[in-house]
Formats: sequence, C-alpha cells, structure tokens
Amino acid sequence: MTSQPQTAGATPTAAAALAGPRHDVSIPAGGTELSAWHFPAATDELAGPAGRPVVVMAHGLAGTKDSGLEPYARGLAAAGLDVLAFDYRGFGTSGGTPRQTVSMAGQVEDYRAAMAAAKRLAGVDAGRLVLWGVSLAGGHVLTAGASRDDVAAVVALTPLVDGLAAGRLAARHHKPSAMLRSTIEGVRSRVAGPRTMPVVARPGELGALTLDGCYEDYLAIAGPSWRNEVDAAVGLELGGHRPARHAADLRCPLLVQIADHDRSAPPHAALKAAFAARGEVRHYPCDHFDVYAGKEWFEPALAHQVHFLRRHLAP
Repeated sequence: MTSQPQTAGATPTAAAALAGPRHDVSIPAGGTELSAWHFPAATDELAGPAGRPVVVMAHGLAGTKDSGLEPYARGLAAAGLDVLAFDYRGFGTSGGTPRQTVSMAGQVEDYRAAMAAAKRLAGVDAGRLVLWGVSLAGGHVLTAGASRDDVAAVVALTPLVDGLAAGRLAARHHKPSAMLRSTIEGVRSRVAGPRTMPVVARPGELGALTLDGCYEDYLAIAGPSWRNEVDAAVGLELGGHRPARHAADLRCPLLVQIADHDRSAPPHAALKAAFAARGEVRHYPCDHFDVYAGKEWFEPALAHQVHFLRRHLAP
C-alpha cells in the first residue's frame, strides 16, 4: 500500500470536463428499471484491442447521479474512459418501490446490474470494468468488485466501509439525545411501516446527517431529482454494514481517497480496508463533502483518479 502527496500528473481541467455528450440509459434490475447516464470517452487514449475501459459510478447515502457525480464522470470521460453513472432503485429517476429506502444488499445488486449494462455499451472492453463509489458507495464497490476478474480497478472516494466504526464516530460528534431520537424513529419505521426523516438537517434537528455544515454542503450539490428524505431505518441498516471485509478479495488495483477530517466516514476504517487490499491511498486535509466540484479538493481528487487509472489501464 502506498500513500502519496496531493500533487499529480496532468488531468482534464474543469472547463474540459464540462464538454462532451451524455446519453440516457435504462438498466433492468430487480424487476424495475434503473436510470443511468452514459458519458462516452472523449479519446481512445486508454483503448485496447477489445475497446475502452468503462467506469460504473454511483452515489452515497440517498444520493442521486445529478448530485455532484457529473463533474467526476466528465473528467474521467475526458481522460479516455467511458462512464456509466446510475441511480439506485427507489431513488432519483430510477423506478422501484419503496421510495427513499436504503437497502445495502439491494444497492450492491444494482451495482452488478449496472456493471452488466456497462459491458454492453458500444466500444467498451467488457473485461476492464472500473468501479467508482463515494461515501456509502465507496463501500459498495469493494463488495461488488470482490473475487471478479472483469474488474480492472476500483476507486473509493471518502468511503464508508464499516457501519459500527461509523456509529462510534457519530457518537463522538452528536449528542446522545440526537442519536437516541433517530434510533427510535428507525425502530418505529421497522416495526410500524416506513417512516422517513430528512437526509440532512441542521444541528439539533432530526435527520440522518446533522453535523454543522452538512445541510449546506449537501444542498450545494443536490440535483433536481434529489429528495431530502430517507427511510428512518437507515441507521439500523448501517449497523451491520461491513464491506471492508471484502477488500482483501479484490483482484485489481484499489485507490482509496481519504478525507483526514471526515466526520461521516471513519478515515481509520478506510485506511484498514486499503491496507487489506494492498491499495493505494491518497489523503486530503478536509471533511466529507469537500471533494465535490466547487470545493478546494475536487480538482486534486479527480487528478489522482485519472493518474491512478492511466497507470493501471494503459494498453
């Protein structure tokens, strides 16, 4: 495992990343249709005899593809990778019911459905999939990519890889009364039927993410399909979430990008997962939401992804 500084080689500029086409794609999954965007590669720089590598990308907790993913997708497409960004069932413009309910197993199934769809895109190499995930999805990509020979690389950005560690971290930053309140709502949702609460709220209010600044940071990236509500049982779902245990089963290079001051996804748990996979680690002196476009650490994070993927996917 290597840990490297914040500088990297050349990467598409923010202006270049905004160029290029975007196509709507529908993906069958779990008896419904997932909504996806396909960003074709802008160059054949990484093309091999079988075609170009293709990135499969999804968001974190209750996130949608129109909420901060597109700048990364366009940056990777400008570097020579096809990108397929999708919404989980029940979220964004994807089908499926119940709405706004997080199922860890279901979201991993959606990743696998999107991987199968990515292989069918024209001009791509079905044997060179790249899995890209941020936050909660940064753990999903470890699970979805484990023990597969068609996954050529994995990128986990500010990943949440251990639900118990995340709970301990939350306990350090929240009042016990706030955590008790959300737990009670989660139990009620499980016992009496779905109850929703805000994804993000201000400190002292009921919500899944209520740390100072989270409300403003999430709304800054929120797209038109995003809804500020999630099944209150999400905290109970997170309790048994341990994708870090799959890290050692990856058969490909792994890049883990850690926000050292992350108050939502425990940095030490991400570091342990990277060590288990003998992955590459990049550190950023910032919090969880500081890696999105418009923030200081977006450009370095994208640059490191491009540098990592060019090194490992060059034909």
